[in-house]
Amino acid sequence: MPPGDRAARQRNPARAPARSLVLQVKRNQQILADIVRTYIETGEPVSSRAISKLHGEALSAATIRNVMADLEDEGYLFQPHTSAGRVPTATAYRFFVEQVAVPGTASLQDREWIRRELAAAETPEALMERASKVLATVSRGLGIIVSPPLARTAVEHLRFILLPDTRVLVILVGTGGLTRDKIVRPERAFAQAELDTTAEYLNSHYGGWTLEAIRADLKALLAKDRERYQKMASGALQLCDSRLLGEDSERQVYIEGAAQITAAPEFADQHQIGELLYAIEERGRLVALLNGCIEAPEAVHVEFGIKEISTAGQHLALVSAPYTLDDQAQGTMGILAPMRMHYERVITAVAFMAELLGESLRGENKP
Repeated sequence: MPPGDRAARQRNPARAPARSLVLQVKRNQQILADIVRTYIETGEPVSSRAISKLHGEALSAATIRNVMADLEDEGYLFQPHTSAGRVPTATAYRFFVEQVAVPGTASLQDREWIRRELAAAETPEALMERASKVLATVSRGLGIIVSPPLARTAVEHLRFILLPDTRVLVILVGTGGLTRDKIVRPERAFAQAELDTTAEYLNSHYGGWTLEAIRADLKALLAKDRERYQKMASGALQLCDSRLLGEDSERQVYIEGAAQITAAPEFADQHQIGELLYAIEERGRLVALLNGCIEAPEAVHVEFGIKEISTAGQHLALVSAPYTLDDQAQGTMGILAPMRMHYERVITAVAFMAELLGESLRGENKP
């Protein structure tokens, strides 16, 4: 089976192959981990001699060759040329991530560097841009930050401005200071005085709530006492309607690292590079990909063989995590890079960045 086909199987961890007989032996697990780590470091096919040097006299090159042949038969390695060493497949990387690169804590050096980079941001927008640049630097791939849709943005302050053609400009300041705006056309005309009264009511009663939660509470108030809340709640429900505000189209996406990912040796095919650049520019597929990882059980989710992006995606891995406010996912962030990356560093950096962005939403880490 070609390595790309094996990579595709890893898109759904439930369909990943069961642990093979060869990896039931601890020694063989160590050999596979050494092969993956060596390939990540060098980018060159790994020989049995290179691995035997790591083990000194404990294991002979012949023993390692036999284990490598078994691992190749089981789909963990492939040999690009008959005279070359072996290269890990997506299945090998999955083993490495699950068994070796287990989530830990980012190094002190990385934590200090990341905090220093983010502290230099003077606005919430600059914070997101710097965060995506840090992730790109860590991975030598794409660093991606996706903001929450307007409907799921926690609100610090709302303002409504009437436009001459009866449309309304909705200005929303999130709890982290990130400003969003959207022009909507409500079902009925509003006067500016009514818009001001509605904004004052929402700001005084719903600070820190998402628009989704505000709408749910207003509906509950109407059901409880329609006569009392009809005038205020009906107008507010229109102005906070997620269908008007745009559930997904209004997400802001920050991407860094396009030049370096397309320069990776995995992408010698110009057609694949063109497809990948189009996906990066179009962005919708990247947003959908990251949003699909929000419900993953792991704090940091790793996938291999990302064919939804383009045909070049078979060479890519995605490391992603949501950033949260009060245990509710707000936005997503991640790294999209060639599979040959330093997973221990990347996974811990993503986890630490998600923590920092969560702090910024709570106002604990404002630039």
